[in-house]
Amino acid sequence: MIKAILIFNNHGKPRLIRFYQYFAEDMQQQIIRETFHLVSKRDDNVCNFLEGGSLIGGSDYKLIYRHYATLYFVFCVDSSESELGILDLIQVKLNYSVVKEKPVFVETLDKCFENVCELDLIFHMDKVHYILQEVVMGGMVLETNMNEIVAQVEVQNRMEKSEGGLSAAPARAVSAVKNMNLPEIPRNINIGDINIKVPSLSPF
Repeated sequence: MIKAILIFNNHGKPRLIRFYQYFAEDMQQQIIRETFHLVSKRDDNVCNFLEGGSLIGGSDYKLIYRHYATLYFVFCVDSSESELGILDLIQVKLNYSVVKEKPVFVETLDKCFENVCELDLIFHMDKVHYILQEVVMGGMVLETNMNEIVAQVEVQNRMEKSEGGLSAAPARAVSAVKNMNLPEIPRNINIGDINIKVPSLSPF
């Protein structure tokens, strides 16, 4: 089972964090720092597997990572997961969402992000999380077929476009209120001996 997926840059700044086991927020920050310290000091020509840090489970867990350009992609897994299987999963996921290594995936990347880079992880966090949820959910690998994942992402993109996207929601709400046929607001409200004057409201 996958215990956590951590993506951070060369300076240890988190870009995507997903824990599949509960940790308090301060413990999550400590785990991120410890994991960054463990993987960042390793040479690029050494094995991509190492024992998990003491905070995340020690020798009972493994850290499987890849370092691409300015980003580290780290999966923390238990002994039931295959190291090579997870490494392949990282490469498949990365080639789709960040890295330009294989032409087929680069073409898909350019359709989604146009020359994808680290900033896309920041400014398109929702899409990156959606892709991750298509691959892994609840710590279990759901899908490894890239064609299926890409198809689902394209369906999601079409749905967002047909709905006008979340960014258009406030404008649609204001427009709906403006177009409502509200009765004229009374200027004076009398309740028994109490007389309330309603101030004039400015139009939208």
